[in-house]
Amino acid sequence: MTHTREDAWNLLVKYTKSESLLKHGLGVEQVMRAMAEKYNEDVEKWGITGLLHDFDYEAFPTAEEHPYKGNQILKEFGWADDICEAIMGHAEYTNVARDSLMAKSLFAVDELIGLVFAVTYVRPSRSIMEVSAKSVKKKFKQKSFAASVSREDILLGLEELNLEMDVHFQFVIDALKGKAETLGLAGVE
Repeated sequence: MTHTREDAWNLLVKYTKSESLLKHGLGVEQVMRAMAEKYNEDVEKWGITGLLHDFDYEAFPTAEEHPYKGNQILKEFGWADDICEAIMGHAEYTNVARDSLMAKSLFAVDELIGLVFAVTYVRPSRSIMEVSAKSVKKKFKQKSFAASVSREDILLGLEELNLEMDVHFQFVIDALKGKAETLGLAGVE
């Protein structure tokens, strides 16, 4: 059974009502599409994986439930095994190995996107157009800033894909700029 982006969106909005979680999903989708292009992979599948990775989080927010419940739902509806596996692997505590490039990429962008959003929100303009890798790196070092963002996961994601921090940070920022309006990152007038 082949699923579409529309199927993924419908599943996301069925379980997620929070605007911030919807924007996070859209942000991860956007960057995963860019990662797929970078690695010459299936842009649609990678985007869908990014969009769905936290679809169950609002309904099942505990480590005992997320992403396990979501994975059960995906399997029941015949979503591809590699999508399910990548989504399971994005939560370090599941101990699901990230064997595919898609799974490693999802892990490498998920937490970082949260940090980039937070950096954007504290800028006076609230515009991602004014965010740089340097400004994200500076906030990355401040453990109290966006404290829920796992710095350890970001570092592990960089290591798993052998990415250089400044380059990857800028890549994520640039990818998000492409959907700044939709993501609420275009700034204030």
